[in-house]
Amino acid sequence: MKFCKKYQEYMQGQDEKKLPGLGIKNLKKILKKCRRDFQSQQHLDGVIDLHTCPHQCSVCDGTFFPSLLNEMSAVVGCFNERAQKLLEIHLASGFSKCFIWFKGKIQGTHVALIQEGKDLVNYALINAIAIRKILKKYDKVHYSKQGQAFRSQAQSMHIEILQSPWLCELMAFHINLRETKVNSRKAPAFFEGCYLTFSDSKPSLSCELFDSVKLDIDLTCSICLDTVFDPVSLTCGHIFCYMCACSAASVTIVDGLKEADSKEKCPLCREAGVYEGAVHLEELSILLSRSCPESWEERLRTERVERIRQTKEHWEFQCRSFVGV
Repeated sequence: MKFCKKYQEYMQGQDEKKLPGLGIKNLKKILKKCRRDFQSQQHLDGVIDLHTCPHQCSVCDGTFFPSLLNEMSAVVGCFNERAQKLLEIHLASGFSKCFIWFKGKIQGTHVALIQEGKDLVNYALINAIAIRKILKKYDKVHYSKQGQAFRSQAQSMHIEILQSPWLCELMAFHINLRETKVNSRKAPAFFEGCYLTFSDSKPSLSCELFDSVKLDIDLTCSICLDTVFDPVSLTCGHIFCYMCACSAASVTIVDGLKEADSKEKCPLCREAGVYEGAVHLEELSILLSRSCPESWEERLRTERVERIRQTKEHWEFQCRSFVGV
């Protein structure tokens, strides 16, 4: 079965959930129109090259890319919102959890919550494949630099679904539940595609749900070169220790990343303005603390000392400022 038909059948099965998707069929029609119009013009001009279209194409640049951009934005926005709500329920406790369930953010039992997480990961990856397929189709029709420019634009706008921190959190969510429910007779059926691996003591989070997509997330902080501790994902998708990110953003842990200057850049990709929307990866933090408890406890002790020191310096500075010293 061709992927286009498979994708359409998948999205039809999601109608009840009202999940947005990509109009692959319509996007392909736009590309066919581009090729047909351009080839007709070439015949009129006496040109034989039938495989390319101009660097600036009114059909591709004026219709194809805006349509794809809007659809990608809708898919990523929906995924992030639903994943965030689901993880809020899982991480909540006591009265907070009861209140969330009462508000009806998600219906059903705990097993339904797990299934919702699995469905969201599937939704993210099959749409990632769909985006990859349609852009590959574009490259066959429109040999220009616009395809690469569009990819860069989508990445800078943070609508690349594989960059979403909530995808990383959902993967950790499933591994955490798989480990905690392993001895339960009523353990729900988990997909085995997500796992945490260590290579030369370097951890990574991997996901293999579809043959054409294998997602590997490096969990080594590129600043301290250690396993990420109290991990935080910047809006560009790169993951750092929280304290390392604060240091890179030139803010204290008391002020937090939201106080970072919009001109501060990611240490890896050098993109500016990536700190304010940073996401704490709590599920990932739980997973790493369970997987390497000894080193995690050691890191916890050393960071507690540093946090106390920074907090003390912060309030001493505030007191001196208050009295005018």
